[in-house]
Amino acid sequence: MELPQGFRAHVTNIGVKDDTDDFTVVAADTVCSAAGVFTRSSFAGPSVLVSREHVADGRARAVVVISKNANVATGARGRADAEEVVAGVASALGCAAGDVLIASTGVIGRPYPIDRIRAGLGAIPTPLPGRDADAVARGIMTTDTVAKVASARVGDVLVVGVAKGVGMIEPDMATMIAMVFTDAAVEPAALDLVFRRVVDRTFNCVSVDTDTSTSDTAVILASGAAGAVDAAQFEVALREVCESLTKQIARDGEGAEKLIEVTVDGAGSDAQAKRVAKAIVNSPLVKTAVHGADPNWGRVAMAVGKATTADEVDQSRVVIRFGSQEVYPATVDDTGLDALAQYMRGSDVRIHVSLCTGGTGEATVWGCDLTDGYVRINADYTT
Repeated sequence: MELPQGFRAHVTNIGVKDDTDDFTVVAADTVCSAAGVFTRSSFAGPSVLVSREHVADGRARAVVVISKNANVATGARGRADAEEVVAGVASALGCAAGDVLIASTGVIGRPYPIDRIRAGLGAIPTPLPGRDADAVARGIMTTDTVAKVASARVGDVLVVGVAKGVGMIEPDMATMIAMVFTDAAVEPAALDLVFRRVVDRTFNCVSVDTDTSTSDTAVILASGAAGAVDAAQFEVALREVCESLTKQIARDGEGAEKLIEVTVDGAGSDAQAKRVAKAIVNSPLVKTAVHGADPNWGRVAMAVGKATTADEVDQSRVVIRFGSQEVYPATVDDTGLDALAQYMRGSDVRIHVSLCTGGTGEATVWGCDLTDGYVRINADYTT
């Protein structure tokens, strides 16, 4: 898949990883509209701090990503290293350092191998040689098992997104690293508003393990090369791309075997619906039940109960479904339970809860099952 008009890329290995690409630069032909959302973690890394400052004016030229090293909790040296990387990319592109955003992902607490990175900065080709979005997605991977790419088109306008993330995923703004590129002409203020709306319904609705990363970064750049676009249609396309990436992240969760989709409706507000949905998808008991294909709806009821108060929800009115099968308050006989177990052996499991409060709030979130593979991957991550 190619990047939209007005963007080029450089993806290579500079020695952060042993044998796979670890250094990625995507740049627009000129400074263009940009927006970004970042982790709210108090342990945010220098890459997040620098990018927040650089995108504050709604403009950017490029994004550089270093994978396999988060450059977090590295003190003044880490900040200086991040600024050196940004300056090196800016020098190669012939733009101001403030027009370059940076993201880093990987192990926390280790400084960049800056000598290797300096050599990589000095070898950035001009102009950037590539347009392959799949290569960009591969270059930002850490423990991901697949590259994550999505695209949508509105007339002549193309929206392409890439993402990485499989663990330490419970966003509080966006999640992991996501980069979206479009050749639509969108003013910075409008781009920021639409991106935040879409992020709230997509990246902010995924969870693998309830752990918010120190490095979460989601950015969008709009080159304008394809001209203006209908605002509503553009938002639909952007959401399509971001929702696809969100599902790909959940499906590729560390050790995951199944995608879990939880929809909560009939809530007093969208915020309440999301709170309850997140409680369900994050519950270890729900996640292990899904892994074992056990239609144990009591665990879903537990999650609803812990996320709400008695004055918010009347338990006698709540409806719980696995797939399209109601399991509460209706009873399910043995034949029905066998059919539900068969459904839950599939790769996608949907849980639908109607709170029936009289409200119209709704939310859908995505996650994955909890397997022994997740424990093994994270037990051995740095060794």
